[in-house]
Amino acid sequence: MDSDDPAGTDGDTRRRAIETELRRIEESAMYSAQCQFEETKRWRAVHLLLGVPVTLLAAVAGTTALVESTGRTAAGILALIASGLGAVLTTVNAPQRTAQAAASANAYLEIQTAARQHREIDLAHWTPDEARRALAELTARRDEQNAKAEVPSRRAYRRAQANLRAGSQRYAVDGDG
Repeated sequence: MDSDDPAGTDGDTRRRAIETELRRIEESAMYSAQCQFEETKRWRAVHLLLGVPVTLLAAVAGTTALVESTGRTAAGILALIASGLGAVLTTVNAPQRTAQAAASANAYLEIQTAARQHREIDLAHWTPDEARRALAELTARRDEQNAKAEVPSRRAYRRAQANLRAGSQRYAVDGDG
């Protein structure tokens, strides 16, 4: 039979294989998105945990230096600590890492949605060759995003798994959410 014949045996076999691969991409993107969302939370927390003390220490050091003439040593020590924490905050660059992880998470959600829509809506109407082209395009998008995204921490991966087990991506319309 002609491989472009969607009713043919070869076409059915190929379509099932493409459906299976779309499910893999969907699942992979789902886990990757959740991991990146966990990384977003982590970098936001790092920024707050370093940024708030830096600001407070700098304010206390400045006030101590202005108010007490005998507190100059304490003000100097506080200023050095604030400066050191500020250097760490700058080096870690938590705000940029937060934004990058959030952008990666959203890109993975887009890939996940596209895979699901291709599988549930489009696949039955495509010829095997059309389905294969769509799969190749989606695979390229996923691979490109994998190259851009930072590797998530083990902790982020464990938290993402827990979120997914708890149903964080279930929809009520699907009957299991």
